[in-house]
Amino acid sequence: MVRTNSTREKNSAATTGSRTTPVTVTTSTRRRPRLTRDQALLVAIGLPGALALIVFHYVPLLGNVIAWQDYQPYLGLTESDWVGWQNFSFLWDGNPEFRNALWNTIVLTVIQTVLIFPVPLALALVLNSLAGERLKRTLQSILYLPHFLSWVIVVALFQQMLGNAGMLNTFLVQHDFPVLHIIGAPELFKALVTSQAIWKDAGWGTILFLAAISRIDQEQYEAAAVDGANSRQRLWHITLPALKGLIVLLLILRLGSSLSVGFEQILLQQGPVGLQASEVLDTWVYNNGILGGNWGTSAAAGLVKGLVGVLLVIGANKLAHVFGERGVYEK
Repeated sequence: MVRTNSTREKNSAATTGSRTTPVTVTTSTRRRPRLTRDQALLVAIGLPGALALIVFHYVPLLGNVIAWQDYQPYLGLTESDWVGWQNFSFLWDGNPEFRNALWNTIVLTVIQTVLIFPVPLALALVLNSLAGERLKRTLQSILYLPHFLSWVIVVALFQQMLGNAGMLNTFLVQHDFPVLHIIGAPELFKALVTSQAIWKDAGWGTILFLAAISRIDQEQYEAAAVDGANSRQRLWHITLPALKGLIVLLLILRLGSSLSVGFEQILLQQGPVGLQASEVLDTWVYNNGILGGNWGTSAAAGLVKGLVGVLLVIGANKLAHVFGERGVYEK
């Protein structure tokens, strides 16, 4: 059979007068796609941030092993004694200060989630309703400005305005009114830190909402206005449904860091009000770990707080899937 085929090939070559040439088969090797100039530039810009994230966020996670140790800095990780789950049991069973810090953290988390989270959305809706672009930009700049101030300056400003010798009480004394003790009053501390957080960061949070509102098709508003919908109906049936995905996403991310209610802000104001009213998990870890030397129990408290944040994100994300939203990640 092989001879027959070869004989036919020779005959066909002889009749056509053409010479047979051997067929060479080349295998194409896959080459790695090269980065374009713009892609390489983006990688170069993002690389320092990625390295900083790895070095200062992910590598320190290995230090959580001291939560299961009676850690002593002069002994190190390898020489410190292992105590198992003793640090975790001590937090709940034998430490009323920790339970007080946990309770204050939960209360502040609920207050700030309910009161602080909707404020940027409300500001974005108000700014978007303004007709004049110049007025809108001026108000945006005024609202954004406090975000760039440090908490040291913010706390100092509130003390100058609301302190016992501040502007408000000076005005009240000059007009024979009773003095209001706001700064340093334990019963008003949670309201004070919440109002400070709103004043400082609410304007900055409007950026995402304003960007999302600007992407809504204006023809929908025009069609709704032609059909007789007023401004409130257009807000309820067009604007808010378009922002629903962003609201769910930001709420999930908010829950992930909800137990971090402001370390620097609270630490700067603990002196006048006392630890009973102002101690939260972050300040408890600092006061007991860094200042008190209880490294193991402080690491255990920080680890529990991080795990609770992860569980909140996972639970909120699954709840978003139930309501048909994408959430932080897909199913």
